[in-house]
Parts: sequence; structure tokens; C-alpha cells
Amino acid sequence: MSFNELKQHGSPDFPFELYELDENHPKYEMASHWHTSLELIRVISGKLTVNLNERQYEGKENSVFFANCETIHRAKPENCVYECLVFSLDFLKTQNSFCREFINGLIGGHLAIIEKPDDQEIVSLTNGLFEAMKEKGDGSKFKVIGTANLLLAAIADKKIYSSDLSAGGMKENKNYTKLKRSLEFIRSNYDCEISLDDMAGSAGLSRKYFFSFFKQMTGKTPFDYLTSYRIEKACKRLIGSDMSVTQIAYSCGFNDLSYFIKTFKSIKNATPSEYAKLSNKKQEK
Repeated sequence: MSFNELKQHGSPDFPFELYELDENHPKYEMASHWHTSLELIRVISGKLTVNLNERQYEGKENSVFFANCETIHRAKPENCVYECLVFSLDFLKTQNSFCREFINGLIGGHLAIIEKPDDQEIVSLTNGLFEAMKEKGDGSKFKVIGTANLLLAAIADKKIYSSDLSAGGMKENKNYTKLKRSLEFIRSNYDCEISLDDMAGSAGLSRKYFFSFFKQMTGKTPFDYLTSYRIEKACKRLIGSDMSVTQIAYSCGFNDLSYFIKTFKSIKNATPSEYAKLSNKKQEK
């Protein structure tokens, strides 16, 4: 499903955030969502299937992808390690009219960066941006901001973008609007009991049509998506809180502890307690 991710990425004075994902990460399988920021994705190893709106790409080691602003995106990994870098384009605006208009075009959806570029300079600069994010020195933020600007400059100079709304898939249509409504509803109410009628109603669709519509648009049934999101929230609480497994289960919308444990294990290949122990060990390293 899609969900407008409203969280602050990075900080107000440095809105860049890097995510490194392997099979133990709560968001290992990226659920459908969208945001106003630009997201860069690169594959470190394994295979990653990336969906951007209704376009699907296969990625392997060294592949990079651009999820443009407001694009609904999701990713399914297979024995994969990958990274995501999310940052605000608005932060990079300058007083120069061309730079400002170019960035406004990307933010507003009038322009879209090519989603899977094969230009070696673009790929190299993208990799450089990821590596700059990992540096810890006093000058690291200068490097990140500078590399981000160099990347945008190369995209503009080489015209690695499109203004063709039909080709770029940027044009908002009624299906995307309905999907976004249903995803916002599910994400806002995951900890409550939700029926198919509730989800269908949030999109303004009939129960029968909504089920097939949702699966076609997101790759999951409504209840599969809801369950996956509940497990994702449970993973975060297992790592970042002192709540018991029972408390976490009920706080994430499960009303049966044994079902929660069984479902968790089927998705994460570990019980909740095993997952928490392994994740906390990794954080201590």
C-alpha cells in the first residue's frame, strides 16, 4: 500500500537520512509509500525488485534507482543488502533562477529524474553521495551537500530527467489518489480492528472492487499489507522499547499472542524474542 511518510528525515538544518537494510531491518521489505523528498536506492548485493508507481525494475549489485517526489514506491529484496538515502530537495534551493526552477519542477512533479539511470557519471556521483553520508569528520556535511549539488548539476547538464508526464508516470490520477487514501487510513489505524469494508470505504470503493484494486496497485492484499505493517511496527518496538512481547502484540493490533508469534516468525524467520536478541546484539557492536 502507499503511505505518505511525514517523518522528518535527518534534521531541519541537515535533512538527509541514510538507511542500511539487511534481512534483520524492520523495513527490509519496503512497503509502498511516498513522500515529498527525493529517495535514492542502491543495491549492495543480491537482487532487489523496485516498483515506482506502476513501473517495475530489477536491480542487482551496483544498481541505483531514483524515487522521485510523490512517486509511490516499494521494494522486494531477495538475499539482498541495499541502502536508501532520503533528502529534501527544497533544502538545496539557491537564489539562482534556473536552479530554483529546476528543483521546483522536481518537487512539483513537472520534471522527473530518470528512475534507473545507466549514465556512469550519474551512478558514480550517486555512490559518492552514499559514501559521503557515512563519513564522520567535521567536513562530512559539506561533502554531502556538495555532492548532492554536483549530482543535480550532472542530471540537469546531461538531461537525465523528463518533462513528459505520460512517459515519466508523474501525472496524478484517480487511482493513485484512492490508493493514497486507503494507505493513510491503514497506517493511521493499524493498532485497531480494521475490516475490509473500512479500508474500501476510505478509498471510496466497493468491497469487491477494492480487494483486486489494492492488490494490483501494491502487490499485496489489503490484509497482507496490514499484517506486514503491524509486524514492522512490532519490530521497532522490540528493538527500541522495554515493552513485553505481549504488550507489543496488543499495541500493534494483534488480539491473540500465539497468532502474533506465529505470524511474526513466518515473516521474519525468527520469534519476536529471537529477533529482539539478535537485533540488540548487532546494535551493541
